[in-house]
Order: sequence, then structure tokens, then C-alpha cells
Amino acid sequence: MGSLTIGAFARASRLSAKALRRYDELGLLRPARVDPYTGYRYYDETQLERARLVAWLRRIGMPLARVRDVCDLHETDPAAAGREIRAYWARVEAETAVRRDLATFLIDQLSGNPAGKDAVMSSGPNTPPTPSPVPRLAIRYAARSDPGLVRESNQDAAYAGSRLLAVADGFGGEGARAGAAAIEALRSLADSGAGALPGGELLNALAESVRGANRSVNALAGSGTTLTALMWTGSRLALVHIGDTRAYVSRDGEFFQITHDHSVVQSMIDEGALSAEEALSHPQRALLLRALDGSDDGARPDLRLHDAQAGDRYLLCSDGLFTAVSAEAVRETVVMADGPEPAVSELVGLARRAGGPDNIACVVADVVAL
Repeated sequence: MGSLTIGAFARASRLSAKALRRYDELGLLRPARVDPYTGYRYYDETQLERARLVAWLRRIGMPLARVRDVCDLHETDPAAAGREIRAYWARVEAETAVRRDLATFLIDQLSGNPAGKDAVMSSGPNTPPTPSPVPRLAIRYAARSDPGLVRESNQDAAYAGSRLLAVADGFGGEGARAGAAAIEALRSLADSGAGALPGGELLNALAESVRGANRSVNALAGSGTTLTALMWTGSRLALVHIGDTRAYVSRDGEFFQITHDHSVVQSMIDEGALSAEEALSHPQRALLLRALDGSDDGARPDLRLHDAQAGDRYLLCSDGLFTAVSAEAVRETVVMADGPEPAVSELVGLARRAGGPDNIACVVADVVAL
């Protein structure tokens, strides 16, 4: 095979020379040879397949760190690489659907057009619309919080009820109180019947509850908490997330994370400067970019709606689980467990058998048809 200059390789791979230099720095796409005198990069034609895969994955918006993982997988197990892309795109589609629904809500509210009016009119004056059957769904759930084997106290909290699923990971001297206050604020909202509100109004109510929880935490000097919660509406789950506690969903054989960590190491992963494996032992892995800590700047939660389907299984957990237990072991346990309670028990047991270096909080919930 021949050797290509960086310019020729850029044209063949449809990547810019600037991008190629960046990918070299990140270890994503190293040149075959670098001239020791000029520093000029040369690539082998055999590298074009990887380069084109990088270009395609970047075109669908995949973060650089995940691009590297998929490319490495493709060289040893193409089927596994395909599964990674499928899981990533499922998450993109879920988030796009949420934004579409919110946009529709905003259009209806701002234009004064009642929701569904256009759909009724399009059926014609003499043909009444046929309503689609609305499936009746419910959730079955289990929750557990465990101190682990190293920490003297437990600052993690887990809650599961018919309207609310939540985990919180407190920090500081009053971290346990901070986490409890955050969950209690959402419990009060759920008990008020907020789940019956239209999507946009529910997200606004959740944002206000989080601001109230943040004001409560402000009185606990030097303390704070993360918060990841799902509020059940009867057909959807409204997500509120801040910090590095996480939510995952298992659907149709796939298992993927639906939250994004607000942490220093996650920002480094997003930039391609750190791998997910390196992040687990990084000295700054506990540093958060956002949390409920009493400050106005930090309390900016992610808020979304997720359509629920019968057969979905959700996992909410603190970092005491996913930093101690491999991603594959978590996935296998969630997918294979015979119900929420066995899943929660096994997940906590896995974290403890891995040394239990931190507090552990888990919530598992199944969406079931009535």
C-alpha cells in the first residue's frame, strides 16, 4: 500500500487536515509516519477505512471519546461496534422526540392553537377522527441505599413510589440532609398531582421544585447533593437530572444511559482528552460542574420527557455502583434480573463484593401494561 501526505489523506477520507492533527493528538487516528525533520505527517492507505468511519460517526454527532471506542471495537468485533452505534442512536432519537414534543407544546401555547386541533381538522368535516387507543401503563419498582464497606456514614438516598423514582448523592458535612431535602421537594410535587400537567408545565414545575430544593441546601453550608429523578405521568417519565448520579433504560434488548454527567472528567471525555476507563481512576473524578449546592450558577438541571413503553426497565443509581461495577455487569444484571427487587439486591451486592468503596443507591423500575 502507498503512503499519503496529510493533504492527500484528508481529501481521500473527507476529514480536514486540522481534524487529522487533532485526532493524532487524541490518539484516535495516528499517522503511519512523521518526518523527524519537518514534522510532516504521512498516512498509509490502509488507514482510510478507520478514517472514513471516524468521519461518518462525527457526522451523526457522536462524541470523540465514543468514536474512539467504536473504531477500536470495529477492528476486533464489528458486531459489537454496530451495537454501540445502535445504542447511541437510540439515545439521540429519544432526546429528539423529547425536543419535538416540547416544541409542539410551545407552538400550541404561543399560537393559541389548542393541542390536537390541527389533527382533528385534517380528518375532514364529515369524518370524525378515530382516536388511537391509549395503553394503560404502570410502574413496578424497588429502591435501596447502602453505606458500602468503607464509609462510616451513608449520604446516598434512594426513593421509589408510584409517582416518583429518585436517587441523590450528598456531599459535605450535611450531605445526607441535602439529598433528603432534594428528594422531598420532588415528592411533594408528585403528591400534588403534578404528573397530570401538560408536558411543558410539568417541566416548569420540576424546575421550580429544584430551585426550592437548592434554596434549602443553601442553609447547609459547604454541603450539597446530586439528584436524578423520574416522575411518572401515566404514559411518560419526566426526567430531572443534575450532577453525576445516573439514569439508564433497558428497551428491546438494548441498554443505554439517558443522563449526561455534569462532572469535570465527563467534560474531558466529551473533548476526547480522557477515556471512560481512565475517568474511573482520575484524581478529579469527584469534581462536579453542576450540583444542588445553594449557588445560583450550579443549580441548572437537565429536564426532559421520555415516552414509556411496556417492557422498559429503568435504573437510577449513584456513582457508588457504576464506578465499582463494570458497565457490562450492570447491564447484564439489569437486563436479566427477574423483577426490580432482585435487580436492586444483586446490584448492591455486586458493588459490595467489589469492595464497596462508596455509598450505593439504586432504584429499578419496570413499566408494565395493565
